[in-house]
Amino acid sequence: MASVQPLVRQLFSGDPRALARSISLVEEESTQGRAILKAIYPRTGRALVLGITGPPGAGKSSLVSRMVGGWRKRGEKVGIIAVDPSSAFSGGAILGDRIRMQEHCLDPGVFIRSMATRGHFGGVSRACRDVVDLLDAGGYRVIFIETVGVGQDEVEVVQIADLVLVVLPPGLGDDIQTIKAGILEIADLFVINKADREGADRLASELSAMLALSPDHGMAKSPILKTVATTGQGIPELMQAVDQGRRQKGRTASREEREKERSRERFLELFREGLYRRAREACLARDEVEAIAEDLATRRRDPYSAAEEVLGRVRFAEPRRRVPSNGRRR
Repeated sequence: MASVQPLVRQLFSGDPRALARSISLVEEESTQGRAILKAIYPRTGRALVLGITGPPGAGKSSLVSRMVGGWRKRGEKVGIIAVDPSSAFSGGAILGDRIRMQEHCLDPGVFIRSMATRGHFGGVSRACRDVVDLLDAGGYRVIFIETVGVGQDEVEVVQIADLVLVVLPPGLGDDIQTIKAGILEIADLFVINKADREGADRLASELSAMLALSPDHGMAKSPILKTVATTGQGIPELMQAVDQGRRQKGRTASREEREKERSRERFLELFREGLYRRAREACLARDEVEAIAEDLATRRRDPYSAAEEVLGRVRFAEPRRRVPSNGRRR
């Protein structure tokens, strides 16, 4: 395998082509992609990562485009990860979010990457966390993650983002029913976009009342802002609220604890994936899964017994005995 160091050096220098190539290698789950992630990890953890989530039609892409313009005026390089639903035929992303961000496509200080979910649940792509690291290492100091926008289960972004903005539009019928517990609890900021439409004030009141009844006192303090992304109304106030939230979460103790929790979850996720992959390679023959599936479909076997049988083939090494301070084994 060719060394990835030349590509890593180009990535560190801010070369967008090296960044795009690195992302492709990571999405392919290649050995080169993993080697790149290992090499860049010490240079990560510096960017502000913003998660943008909410129901379809809320104007998330238009809102991101406006906020990107604000950060570019400050001279910040901005990365955007737009997660789209997978095509049922090709498995690729639709790329619809780029249509609403055309004004930034030719800006060398903005990098936009559309990613397909490829069957991964939680509103983000499986490789999203790794792509954030690549953007961070490439010098992008503000990174947006725009989730799929498919409903109430888009909570995985909270494991990646420093701040989560839940974007809600008025006029979706029973407005408060669009806000369920899962997506409600992850919000650091609530943004009522398209606030020039009828029902915006009512949605703000209902949301405020719901937050007041929440047992989570931290959630009750989540700001509610109104914006109109198409005109830029409310964007300066939103940027100010994000800056304030960044300062609050940037306090040393809370940031270290949050980073430790994320690191723990990331390690365990990689450990589970690696363990599953190795166990499958060691315990299942090439065509055995299909044979088991056929047995289950015809009810010749049940799935519980089949899984227990295969798991019975897994062999683990004996745990190492601890050596006490006197040098004698227990």
